[in-house]
Amino acid sequence: MTLHFSKMHGIGNDFVVVDCRSAPLDLSAAEIRRVADRHRGVGFDQLLTIERADRADCVWRYDIYNQDGSHAGQCGNGARCVALWLQRAGVLPSGAVRLQSPSGVIDVEMRDDRSVRVDMGVPQFAPAKIPLRVDVEADSYTLEIAGQTMNFGAVSMGNPHAVIRVDDIETAPVATLGAALEHSAHFPQRCNVGFVEIVAYDHVRLRVWERGVGETLACGSGACAAVAVLRRQKLVDDKVRVSLPGGDLQLEWAGPGQSMYMSGTAEFVFEGEWLA
Repeated sequence: MTLHFSKMHGIGNDFVVVDCRSAPLDLSAAEIRRVADRHRGVGFDQLLTIERADRADCVWRYDIYNQDGSHAGQCGNGARCVALWLQRAGVLPSGAVRLQSPSGVIDVEMRDDRSVRVDMGVPQFAPAKIPLRVDVEADSYTLEIAGQTMNFGAVSMGNPHAVIRVDDIETAPVATLGAALEHSAHFPQRCNVGFVEIVAYDHVRLRVWERGVGETLACGSGACAAVAVLRRQKLVDDKVRVSLPGGDLQLEWAGPGQSMYMSGTAEFVFEGEWLA
């Protein structure tokens, strides 16, 4: 089998994008892990499929697979890459359009500066929506995890996210605490873990440990989660620049009950074929 793909990235969060408009993806979880291998395969943080929508109000659909072959519910950087891929293919209408994602419908808009603005949906803080096994919803939670006391905020942006405030992201224990919290029994579907440093009311720095992947250069839904948690705690403004190791994203959120908007770039890297 020959798998044709585009290699893309959104501020360093990299993807293999597969055209599945004519036929579904024919890869098992084990085969996805082989393609994801950065030494013996192509290498990616997530694999994205472009598919025909089954909703009349959406122009196309996309699906998301992590490095370990598991499904992801949402990927902000991936959504921007999907929009750019569709534009290059000549099948993305002008203006704001709707795409069907694994976690629901999102609006995307290509801008004149080649950036993409994405409606990432309404942040969900209710524990059952995340999901998070706690008795009462709160702005932050203190739990015993892997023998440590952790304080974090939690929200769903299509994926479950935990957000931990740190004084300096350069020294944050991303690999150890990120892995511990991802696999905590408090998160029945595992979670992404963001470590966020507040620089100013309109600027934060962020590193993210992604569920099923590990630390990545950028995470769009993780950036949204960090802003949602911090704004709910009145620690940031409604417009925030989020600086990740791979680059910056611009976030806008008017507050509870409103959609989160993310703007950033997407890039093609190369076209290739995987010979299974």
